[in-house]
Amino acid sequence: MRLPFGGGGTDLASYYSKFGGFFVSAAIDKYNYVAVKRRFESGFRISYSKTEITDSIDKIEQPLIREALRLLDIRDYLEMVSIADVPGRSGLGGSSSYTVGVLNALHFFKKESVPRQTLAEEACRIEIDVLGEPIGKQDQYVASFGGINCYEIEKDGTVHVTRLVISEHSLAELESNLLLFHTGMKRDASDILRKHKEDEEKGVERIIETMHEIKRIGYQIRDALANGDIRSFGELLDVHWRAKKSLSEQVSNERIDQLYETAMSSGALGGKIMGAGGGGFFMFYSENGKERLRSAMTREGLKEVRFRFDFDGSKIMLNV
Repeated sequence: MRLPFGGGGTDLASYYSKFGGFFVSAAIDKYNYVAVKRRFESGFRISYSKTEITDSIDKIEQPLIREALRLLDIRDYLEMVSIADVPGRSGLGGSSSYTVGVLNALHFFKKESVPRQTLAEEACRIEIDVLGEPIGKQDQYVASFGGINCYEIEKDGTVHVTRLVISEHSLAELESNLLLFHTGMKRDASDILRKHKEDEEKGVERIIETMHEIKRIGYQIRDALANGDIRSFGELLDVHWRAKKSLSEQVSNERIDQLYETAMSSGALGGKIMGAGGGGFFMFYSENGKERLRSAMTREGLKEVRFRFDFDGSKIMLNV
């Protein structure tokens, strides 16, 4: 899964196809786990939050698995089980992480090794082109590559991945000062992103200008992290959040605004809702006020989720 640091939203085709995209994002040690094996009996047995047993790909209800099997031309004798570290619809890029994991597992099942770029683009093809999800390319690339990277997207959709070089000291400081809390609110990111996409395609000037600002903030966040100015990164999160909020009334609500103001008065320098907004996880940056912030969020009923950065990307843990 991933934490978007800056530039999120510029990975949508409605924006990058006109202006090019840029974002900085970090992979964390919260995962989707996928186990695949050859089934003894003919057909498919697929287990996730429910279990499907069917003799045909066309009858598989889980769309990501169904389209991954079609893409890789796996027609029979397959069993797949999956579990996750965090619930769905929480803003950490879980659906795309899942798609990348399924594809990676299926490629190894077929004794194939594919480049990370290919893995990410296959996931994009399934989610965006085939299933028509109104999402961007951020989540698939971060799940595939791992690490803390900068991603440039050309107008034709080509993505260039550059590892963000951060000193060990700055990395430890960043990891220590970022706190992640689950709000308990689930939301459908597709509704928020679909409206956002429509506004961009219509050329709504206010939306376009805000997206330009968000991209500029993304570059500033890249420079702050590269220069070891971790405090400025935290302060830029606040600027980023206020810009993001102005995109749509669906990004925030009265409860989210109240939580944010409580956090800012309890030791946070900045923060933002993960993903499209509307609920899920809140990420905050705090230096000397971390315990005060933790106490304030606990009183509000939020659950902290401890994490570390992950630099491996999608990986095969066991291949027998």
